[in-house]
This record gives sequence, C-alpha cells and structure tokens, in this order.
Amino acid sequence: MRFAKMHGAGNDFIVIDARSTQRQWDRLAIEMCDRHFGVGGDGILVVEPSRRASVRMRMFNPDGSESDMCANGLRCIAKYVVDEGLSPAGGELTIETGAGVNPVSVRIENGTVVSARVGMGQPRFDPSDIPVARNGADRVVDYDLDVDGESFAVTCLSMGNPHAVAFIDGAIDDIPLEVIGPKVEHHPFFPERVNFEIVNVRDRGHLDMRVWERGAGITLACGSGASAVGVAARLKGLTDDEVSITLPGGELRVGWPGEGEVWLEGPAKLVFTGEWAGDTHQLKG
Repeated sequence: MRFAKMHGAGNDFIVIDARSTQRQWDRLAIEMCDRHFGVGGDGILVVEPSRRASVRMRMFNPDGSESDMCANGLRCIAKYVVDEGLSPAGGELTIETGAGVNPVSVRIENGTVVSARVGMGQPRFDPSDIPVARNGADRVVDYDLDVDGESFAVTCLSMGNPHAVAFIDGAIDDIPLEVIGPKVEHHPFFPERVNFEIVNVRDRGHLDMRVWERGAGITLACGSGASAVGVAARLKGLTDDEVSITLPGGELRVGWPGEGEVWLEGPAKLVFTGEWAGDTHQLKG
C-alpha cells in the first residue's frame, strides 16, 4: 500500500489515497504511527471520495481513535491532492471532514504547493457543543479547572473538536505537559476528552503555545489548537484580529475578527513516499 509522509509545522502524518479501497483504519493507524516499528506519525490521513467537496479527509490518531477535524492535516491533504493532480492546480478546493466542509486555497511555488490557507468555520462556545460538563449557554472563559490541586484558567471552545486553552504567566516550557496533558484530556469536565493548549502572550500580534492533543499526546503543532488559541486570545482582548502563533514545529497564522469564520494559514511539506509492507487490514465483504 502506497503512502506519503507529510507534515504541517512539524505535525506529521501518513497520507493514504483510499478513493478505491477500504481498510480497518483504526488498527492501521496504531501500527503505522508507531515511531519504532512503523512509519511514525501523529496520525494517518485518509483521502476518500466526496459528494460534497473535492475530496473527503478522515483522520485517525495514533491510538486508533478518529478525529473530526485536523487543520494541519487539511493543509497536507490540499497539497497532496493538488500536487497529485486530483484537483486543479492553482485553484480553490474544498475538503470534507467529520466537522463539515472546509474551503482551502493553496500557494504554489515551482510547481508544488508550499502552504495553504484554510477556512476553519465558526468557533462554537455553547457548553453542549464543545462539550463540557456545565449546564447553560454561557461561554466558558477562564474557568478554574482543578488538576490534582493545580488550577488552570481555561477558555473552552470547539473548532470541530474540543479545546481548552490556558494563558499562563510562567514560561510554557516549564510546564510538565507530559504529566498535566493527559490529566486534562481525561478530566471529568470534558466528557469526550479535550485538546489542551498552554499559551504565553508575547505581544498583541504574537503568541507562543504548546499542545497536548487528544488521542496523540504532545505534538509539535496543532492547527485546530492554534485556531482555538487565536479565538480565545481575541475573545479575551489579548490580541488583535490577526495573530502569529509560534509552536515547537513552526509558525502558524490565525485570523478572527470576533465573529464569523476563523482562518488558518501555514506550511505543508512532503517528506517522502513509500510502500507499507505490513498487515494492511483490508476489509472483506
């Protein structure tokens, strides 16, 4: 089975063209994403046909769980389908996900896509939409989340998947995210688990963030997480309508004027292509 290894700001994926095949993607993701015995990656991205968009993207985490949204993955899929001639080069395309249909525009240099801008849809703040274990329609802003006696003021929202954003005074690199992250992900306040972002504000145009991703752990970047961070910062009056966000894997840019759709812009790169020789778990039927 052929695959492409790609990344967006260090958030790395295994991309598989599944327009004419089906596999047990959950099991395959566990095997292929293993960084010692597999290809290694933060997830697999499956390209399927769509009746609503140019293509459909499904994303499976290293633990086998499926995520409705992956913004860095959207940029990688856009590069893949344009570079492979599956969509007209230089044009706009749309990609269907579990969270809806996202418009994507690509930037091409020397005949290949180097970056993409993704329409992320509107952020959702209703507690039942995120979801969080809180009644009522009030926005969850600076909620004191107790994590084993340590408190984090989290602002919660959905960008097609759930996010809890904490702006902190201390350096984000000093937070033991490998310890705190899984406790926040599985906290009872988040019935469907959550992505957890910790953020430092450099100035009104620049943020630094790290992320613990639901089903994946610490990653070098998270596009939907960066989008959530940009929205939360704008909501709290910490930034202007556009902001650059620096993550361990690179820089992403987010725009949100306080209402309407969020946009996200960042790189998309091909690392290598290969052929998976392991058990491909082809479905029978």
